[in-house]
Amino acid sequence: MGEAREPSRSLAVFFMVLIAAITVAVLNAPRSQRPSIARSDVMPPAGPILPTVDVWLSTADHRKKLTAEPSVAMTEATSSPADIVIDSDVAYQSIVGFGAAMTDSSAWLLHNTLGEVQRDALMKELYGSPPGLNFNMMRLTIGASDFSPHFYTLDDLPFGATDPDLKHFNVAENIPDLIPVVQESLAINPGLRIVASPWSAPVWMKTSENLIGGELLETYEGAYADYLVRYVDAYRRHGIPIYALTLQNEPRFSPISYLAMPMSPQTRARIIGRYLGPKLAGRSPRTRILEWDHNWSHPEEPLAVLGDPDAAPYVDGVAWHCYEGSQHEQGTVHRAHPDKDTFITECSGGDWPLSMNGELLWFTRNLLVTGTRQWARGVIYWNLALDENHGPHFGGCAACKGVITVDSTTGRVSRNDEYYALGHFSRFVLPGAVRIKSNDTDAEMGLANVAFRNETDGSIVLVLVNIRTEARTVSVVEGGRRFEYRMPAESVGTFVWNPEPFGRWLRLIQQWSGPIRNPPRVE
Repeated sequence: MGEAREPSRSLAVFFMVLIAAITVAVLNAPRSQRPSIARSDVMPPAGPILPTVDVWLSTADHRKKLTAEPSVAMTEATSSPADIVIDSDVAYQSIVGFGAAMTDSSAWLLHNTLGEVQRDALMKELYGSPPGLNFNMMRLTIGASDFSPHFYTLDDLPFGATDPDLKHFNVAENIPDLIPVVQESLAINPGLRIVASPWSAPVWMKTSENLIGGELLETYEGAYADYLVRYVDAYRRHGIPIYALTLQNEPRFSPISYLAMPMSPQTRARIIGRYLGPKLAGRSPRTRILEWDHNWSHPEEPLAVLGDPDAAPYVDGVAWHCYEGSQHEQGTVHRAHPDKDTFITECSGGDWPLSMNGELLWFTRNLLVTGTRQWARGVIYWNLALDENHGPHFGGCAACKGVITVDSTTGRVSRNDEYYALGHFSRFVLPGAVRIKSNDTDAEMGLANVAFRNETDGSIVLVLVNIRTEARTVSVVEGGRRFEYRMPAESVGTFVWNPEPFGRWLRLIQQWSGPIRNPPRVE
């Protein structure tokens, strides 16, 4: 597919060079070659060329759904105060991306409910470059979760048998549906970053001898680390690189209806420091280790692991879930360990009482805006796709929603609020972008905001969330430039502009010719 783009890529480069040459020639043309103008006809010097701001809107009443609006002209900034002040010279974390989990349920729906042509179009919509949604992060489950057709791990044996050498390890359960769909995603977006998490070790490793509940036997801690490494290697053989592993999904939670395995911070630190960390160290490509993978409500848990001198050198970052606590705990841990990355690896919407008025505002404001302001380099929603009955699932959440809903009978695809919330970021904030400084207006004004600078073309991206029930005019200042926009009631807006005129041409050419083949490093 890369070779097929080469002619258009070369043409794009040609036009970029041509535009640059014409611009330079005009600006540097000798004075003697310009037509003489009588002094009385001389016009006042022209002011600087100011960029225009491209706008996309979504509203909670669904009248706007990531809709392109007329562009807004910028003016020179004055001494008048502005609601939002952006300083692009102050940069924070770089962005890896946005996406959703390809659970067994999601993969089964996409692979079995949709025809090949429909699935191909949908996958390009989700993973393709803008105007596609440009998803470039994904979460996979190592073995089953509650969103699987049945319980399984990757080394299941008859009751009472053990396999410390993992001679029976296999990924056969994933071959019919999951692996082909992930491979299709990677074919569309080769830069896809995949985070993988287990819900349980095989029963023969556990105190309960059951996939529900029970802790990992200390005897098998080394074998469990080997189990995770085997997973990385098996998926790599299928052409699926694993960007990061977590040791255990939600290690403080032990439900009675689906797979789980409580794991203390002491156990996690011991496994990482003695076994998993050394086994992954020095491998290329490198698979990262993310600690915690549970709610904001217990920052003391990842802090304990990051405080362990044996485990800490091997931990690359902390993974968070959204179901309990405050996003600001991400900042608490980041300030204690600024060298460690932050990711949000799970958050689900659902048909529960709190979502009766929709979830566009909550997910954009609380998860994406505040999450990235609190140092998240990536945000991964839970199920990518579920059916009209919130499944298929086996235990666990009976009301969860996917980013999209696929009707299991007709194959009709519905795009949920989460689709548009994520799209306001994933389509515009490109891998390698950096979050830049903007004043926090959420608590004081009910106007959440976060700003980024794309490193590919220098464009600035501002996402605003107006949670108020009335429209309001918002003023924005950045780098000596200013614009105003009237935000509809209960709305989300993404605003994109290039401080340099040539940058806008570059962005338009890139949109026309396709994504950059070698994206910036986002290590």
